[in-house]
Amino acid sequence: MYSQVISGALYGLASEQVVVETDLSPGLPAFNVVGLPDATVREAKERIRAAIVNSGFKFPAKRITINLVPAGTRKEGTHFDLPIAVGVMISVGLIRTGKTSEFAFLGELSLDGSVNRINGALPLVIGLRNGGVKRIMLPAANAEEASAVDDVLLYPVKNLWEITAFFDEGFEIKPYRKSPGAQPKPAEEIPDFSDVAGQESVKRALQIAAAASHNVLLIGPPGSGKTMMARRVAGILPAMTYEEKLEVTKIYSIAGELSDHRPMITARPFRAPHHTLSGAALVGGGSNPKPGEVSLAHFGVLFLDELPEFKRSVLEMLRQPLEDEKVVISRVKGAAAFPAKFMLLASMNPCPCGYFGDPTHECSCTPWQIRNYLSKLSGPLLDRIDMHIEILPVRYRELIGLEMADGAASARPEIRTSDAMRREVEAARQIQLERYRHEEISYNSQLTPGLIKKYCPLDRESKRLLETAFRQLSLSARAHHKIIKMGRTIADMEGAERIGARHIAEAIRYRSLDKMYRGL
Repeated sequence: MYSQVISGALYGLASEQVVVETDLSPGLPAFNVVGLPDATVREAKERIRAAIVNSGFKFPAKRITINLVPAGTRKEGTHFDLPIAVGVMISVGLIRTGKTSEFAFLGELSLDGSVNRINGALPLVIGLRNGGVKRIMLPAANAEEASAVDDVLLYPVKNLWEITAFFDEGFEIKPYRKSPGAQPKPAEEIPDFSDVAGQESVKRALQIAAAASHNVLLIGPPGSGKTMMARRVAGILPAMTYEEKLEVTKIYSIAGELSDHRPMITARPFRAPHHTLSGAALVGGGSNPKPGEVSLAHFGVLFLDELPEFKRSVLEMLRQPLEDEKVVISRVKGAAAFPAKFMLLASMNPCPCGYFGDPTHECSCTPWQIRNYLSKLSGPLLDRIDMHIEILPVRYRELIGLEMADGAASARPEIRTSDAMRREVEAARQIQLERYRHEEISYNSQLTPGLIKKYCPLDRESKRLLETAFRQLSLSARAHHKIIKMGRTIADMEGAERIGARHIAEAIRYRSLDKMYRGL
């Protein structure tokens, strides 16, 4: 007996509809799966056999052939367990075929017949919806995640028995509806900038960076607050739109980083991988490509603490995603593209001992040691980082909440909170969104050379200042463009319509540190 069941296949973020064909024929008992299945799909045979038997049904002693159409596309994932099992049960008459043609099926099976959570449920559901499928049966554990998709009915199931009872015995499975007012718990609470004493100039620089997603390198001695401030940057970024939440959740779904407690990503990601990570972990990889840290940080922050400790070969992989805002992983069977619009935030010591330029500690490093330490970062990579910010140690009076005024101690003005800083960032971003509403970009950091000419005109004084900096600092063309883009962001922070010389001067200051150190 022959049957068809609809399911889906993933490759990168893209998904396509797959038809699971089942044929039962006389002969010696056998169970074969064809259509380019990988090891996880081939192993499904034993899970399906045990799941059907342990659910109280008789497994057919016939020759079973499963064909996954289109046969030329490689199939990977345990979500094929359920559609294959349903196909077998239809073929032996355990499930009537009348209504099953209206449904698609996704799910992994346990040996006892339970339907388990799968990875990639959200992009699979989106692909099936786009292919015209209106009803989908999937694991109950994935229902909340998939409910972000409109125009599709989701039927959460816990085991095989529920499916057979639904189609044959009138057992009711209600389409999943998200509870009104239900909000997923954030992964973790973001610390507030009000906890940081002093460092007002650094806070301003980070605020400018957040306003247009500029990449930042923090350079300072140990204990100056680099990591402390970096972990607070996500708190001053604007809230994500629904479309951004959906796109980020798709990535996390494929990576298997969603759970019952976090079925959807609602806050901007903050990724801080250890310096021992591999290139594949950073940008993605695998025979069936999976997203790496740059994609998991999509619309958020990728923080690389102690940047020179990362392998140089790994860091060089950042160059292409920083420019293109995506990662394309090519394999023999095709290419998978993952978005990577992230804000790079990195930190490092100025030298091996960490105290070069520190007025309170003597540096024990030789010029050769400092040059060798800095040479771990290539010029092309540094060129792609918009802002190089020098951090000095916090003074004692700033630390305890006092500052000097006319030779006497006075109370320090109240420190701004992350909420106050975020409101200013949101105002600057709104200006950019309005300016570029007819363009394919959203922020100043995404400006191309052609758009820079259109949206960033400079007056005579600004041009003269920029020319002097270009010549004296030996800046590249990329650095020249980044200074203009930063100037545009600084002007937006002030609500200024045109870029002035003071905006360019401040932007130049954020590009000079690497040249200072290399000039040792």
